[in-house]
Amino acid sequence: MASTAAFLSTLAGSTSLGGATPARGGGRSKTARFLRRRRRGAAVAVSGTEQAASPASGEKKKGGGGGDERVVQVHSAEELDGALRAAKERLVVVEFAASHSVNSSRIYPCMVELSRTCGDVDFLLVMGDESDATRELCRREGITAVPHFTFYKGTEKVHEEEGIGPDQLAGDVLYYGDHHSAVVQLHSRADVESLISAHRGEGGKLVVLDVGLKRCGPCVKVYPTVVKLSRTMADTTVFARMNGDENDSCMEFLRDMDVVEVPTFLFIRDGDIVGRYVGSGRGELIGEILRYNGVKVT
Repeated sequence: MASTAAFLSTLAGSTSLGGATPARGGGRSKTARFLRRRRRGAAVAVSGTEQAASPASGEKKKGGGGGDERVVQVHSAEELDGALRAAKERLVVVEFAASHSVNSSRIYPCMVELSRTCGDVDFLLVMGDESDATRELCRREGITAVPHFTFYKGTEKVHEEEGIGPDQLAGDVLYYGDHHSAVVQLHSRADVESLISAHRGEGGKLVVLDVGLKRCGPCVKVYPTVVKLSRTMADTTVFARMNGDENDSCMEFLRDMDVVEVPTFLFIRDGDIVGRYVGSGRGELIGEILRYNGVKVT
């Protein structure tokens, strides 16, 4: 990984990523050509995302990308900070890119597709080599390579990734921005107790509680599986999720449940914890759920 200073020197045009020669002309014209090239790229199939209601007619945001719909280009730290404040508690995904970066070009169509299907997530684009203002923004945010994706909620940076592919990006957006799947989102001990109480007694379903942390690679990796299982096993099983570091109540619950590794899946039947699984293995998780639902697994 190059140092921040070396990377910012690259953005200034002294060298180029991948050996490409920086285009001539001003930053905005390079950005426009870059966005046109990326829009001509083939559409990327996105897996693991939830279909959200499309923005109402006339409410689509327009950034520097023109036809890129809800992807909004920002040009300075002030614009980014304003967008984060305006988003409030919505998830904001920011791609830091450069006009000569081949990998930025390859991943961008996935971000555009996600912006169309995830209506309650804001997507922003920063072209690091556009101007002195965007170079300074990259320096402030500690960007050392592109494409770099940073995830914010309530102006807080909750996650960041470099060198990822479309499936990983889609999984990250789903994990940090899921509000539409059948997975019940829990934010306190009281939420857990209410869910357990609702499924006590004869005919009550098995409750599978996915306990993780905001910044947890294995938690992100397994979450698309949890979402899919919440649909296919809806008749017998209730799936829920809690991030232990969301607040003091969640952290206290983790301590009381002796959760020392994440992700941990707690299996709850009729108010009692009947088992747990620690890990992110898809097959192992499915096997444990079937076992606690009384299905013999060989």
